[in-house]
Amino acid sequence: MATFVVQKHDATQLHYDFRLEVGGVLRSWAVPRGPSLDPAQRRLAVEVEDHELSWGDFEGTIGAGYGAGTVIVWDRGTWSALGEVPFDRALAEGHASFELHGEKLRGGFTLRRMHGGEKPQWLLIKRRDEFARDGGDVVAERPESVVTGKTIEEVAAGG
Repeated sequence: MATFVVQKHDATQLHYDFRLEVGGVLRSWAVPRGPSLDPAQRRLAVEVEDHELSWGDFEGTIGAGYGAGTVIVWDRGTWSALGEVPFDRALAEGHASFELHGEKLRGGFTLRRMHGGEKPQWLLIKRRDEFARDGGDVVAERPESVVTGKTIEEVAAGG
């Protein structure tokens, strides 16, 4: 199984970087409101540049320049593709389903590409399964890093 990581990133705007290991890199999407365990909550996921696998362990503060701000590892684990179509092809076709095995995020999810926008925009959708929850807000309920147990505010303050 490949790895995944979700990094909470307080840059120009607070967002969550959702990253899946695909083909030796971390394919990445910026999710402004963070992932949800509620299948009714479709989350905007803007595709951004791929990152090196080593980036998935980063937690701390990025200095001035592109991406400046504080980062925590909000969730991490492994993932596996769902369906018979190879995952790279499913992404290219704009509809990819997968299962996460993380500390906070578990079960099936789908990325569905939308049309328009400067950068490719997707919807990140929780599939209905035993890990789905109606209502609730996992990002508010579990704000801490899975690495240090600290919040992004504590990391930013040097704690």
